[in-house]
Amino acid sequence: MTTTGLFSPLTLRGRCFENRIVVSPMSLYEATEEGLPTSFHDMHYGTLALAGPGLVVLEATYVSPEARSTPGDLGLWNDAQEEALASLLSRCRPLSGALYGLQLAHGGRKASGPVAWRPVTVPDWPLLAASAYTFQGMRMPRAMTKEDIAQVIEDHTAAAARAARAGFDYLELHAGHGYLLHGFLSPISNLRDDGWGGDLEGRMRLVLEVVAAVRRAWPDDRALGVRISATDWVDGGWDLDQSIVLSRRLKEAGCDIVTASSGGSSERQVIPRRPGYQTGLASAIRMEAGIATLAVGMIREPALADYIVSSGQADLVGIGRAMILDPRWPWKAAQRLGAPLSYPPSYERAIREFQPR
Repeated sequence: MTTTGLFSPLTLRGRCFENRIVVSPMSLYEATEEGLPTSFHDMHYGTLALAGPGLVVLEATYVSPEARSTPGDLGLWNDAQEEALASLLSRCRPLSGALYGLQLAHGGRKASGPVAWRPVTVPDWPLLAASAYTFQGMRMPRAMTKEDIAQVIEDHTAAAARAARAGFDYLELHAGHGYLLHGFLSPISNLRDDGWGGDLEGRMRLVLEVVAAVRRAWPDDRALGVRISATDWVDGGWDLDQSIVLSRRLKEAGCDIVTASSGGSSERQVIPRRPGYQTGLASAIRMEAGIATLAVGMIREPALADYIVSSGQADLVGIGRAMILDPRWPWKAAQRLGAPLSYPPSYERAIREFQPR
């Protein structure tokens, strides 16, 4: 058997990824109202880990109660949540050689919405954002004060320390899709005229402050990533050139990998959706900023995922909804690409029976 690019190992800081397949963070909205995981999370993450991806990243997990997008989101602002996530990891980790990551988030002006299938339960948490600028008919947020900004940095730092104690191998900060940190980056949503707004340096300030603070709280032997919207897909909005500048600064602040997503800041966005449509963003950032990247966005076919890694466009590939539809996606990718399969011994007979001869 030959080892393909997709199934080659990768070491970031002190952790070795068995392969380049990453289960992307996908919000489930199945947490308790206290922000705790449930048996649904055990089933979901255990199932995805069994097929042997290199990394499984848990869904957006919020740094404070009012930061949550919905009442169904996970949280990491207290001891009970830390203990519950540590327990979840202890049950999932023996299932495969996968590493486990966590995405930390703050909803910003997109916080405080209902779970789609529970529309009558609408929270009334206060909305905080870079500016008093609403998103698609949602409630008007309050522009953050210096004290609010200091608290958000502290909340991210405390949550990062909890994630480290819980045993996660990788941490990703969500700075995309119109949420709080992206809201500071984009000139569409950041209308401030103080030190956290205006020019590019001002708009990057909060993200860089959060990354620097989290890096101090996050162990040196574990990788830190940042998910960005590399473009707003809107004229005059955040764009790839600014993302390259930001990525260089993120690297200086201790970030190890940038996940290059896009959009989410404006209803005026026009997104050219097609398989791998965001890969060029990851490739440009990797080349121009000299930092590892994770490519995401409608990457469904193993051949495409393998090409992205083998051609040097990205270091890791995120598989999201395709893994929901087919939780054994890594096995099928390995079979098609001629790579060894990673599976529990109890599954060996079934694997052997159905492998091509």
